[in-house]
Amino acid sequence: MGVSVFKYNAQFHNVMRVTHAMYKACNTSAPLATYTTGNDSITIKTRGHHFFFCGVPGHCQAGQKVDINVLQSNEMAPTSSVSSSESSPPVPSAKVPGPAPSNAMPLKALKSPSGNIGLAMAVLATFLINFS
Repeated sequence: MGVSVFKYNAQFHNVMRVTHAMYKACNTSAPLATYTTGNDSITIKTRGHHFFFCGVPGHCQAGQKVDINVLQSNEMAPTSSVSSSESSPPVPSAKVPGPAPSNAMPLKALKSPSGNIGLAMAVLATFLINFS
């Protein structure tokens, strides 16, 4: 489905792949996987939510976590043959709700004295999804 790349300072952070319950509670006790290189390419093979956070004490609670939701790619719509003399009625645009409010700390608050943003890097999680 795609690859997420997490770039961070491995001296101060890591990446843990966790369940939804662990993600919500920032529970680091039994991660599904732990990554520690500072430049981790993680292949996502299934659709749905994939949960990651920094396992360093206090970092997840400070908002250094990400929920990557891989959506189902659109099936190719069947094509219909419509002559130029026929026309379809206009399709109204859909109203999409905005993002839900977040209690995560702003990125500015996550900066360390040296200026690194650490695992807020996850959103730097150069998230490359290639739908097949």
